[in-house]
Amino acid sequence: MNYLWDVVNHKNINIMKIRNFFFFLTVISALTFYSCANEGGKADENASEDTATEQMAEDAMAEAQPVAEAEQAMGPSTTVEFEESEWDFGKITDGDKVQHNFQFTNTGSEPLTIKNAKGSCGCTVPEWPREPIAPGESGEIKVEFNSKKKPGKQTKRVTITANTEPPQSYLTIKADVQPNPDAEAATK
Repeated sequence: MNYLWDVVNHKNINIMKIRNFFFFLTVISALTFYSCANEGGKADENASEDTATEQMAEDAMAEAQPVAEAEQAMGPSTTVEFEESEWDFGKITDGDKVQHNFQFTNTGSEPLTIKNAKGSCGCTVPEWPREPIAPGESGEIKVEFNSKKKPGKQTKRVTITANTEPPQSYLTIKADVQPNPDAEAATK
């Protein structure tokens, strides 16, 4: 009788293992399907929420640049002074590419070497002088913003890494991106 009970009990354990396996497989499949469905196409009514979330993530990544990169700026420290560190383009139309030149002066006693300038996302592209700026001399950093598919109020940041103290300086651009009437007419 014990032998018979052991066989029945063993089969129950195997059935339980199979059931647990299929339950686990179903849960994993459902999660995978749900996450893929959410990545595919986001509804237009959630576009501004998505934009805000993306912008927060972009800003967090820009702020999280490694300190090692900042410490690798070349040469002895100097100081830099920007005429303005923020620019507001005001209202622009979706798809516009706008740019602003940020003027700066090397106010220190050593040559200023800008190692890097990086926008908080791919829509914000800075151009900076690659050659050292002598003490007392001026230069400019051109920042271009592509507003395509960036609806609503936008704030983007450019991180400048140079041989300054502190090693990173920040420039900010803002815009209020309005819908493109030509694009709306084409979809109707």
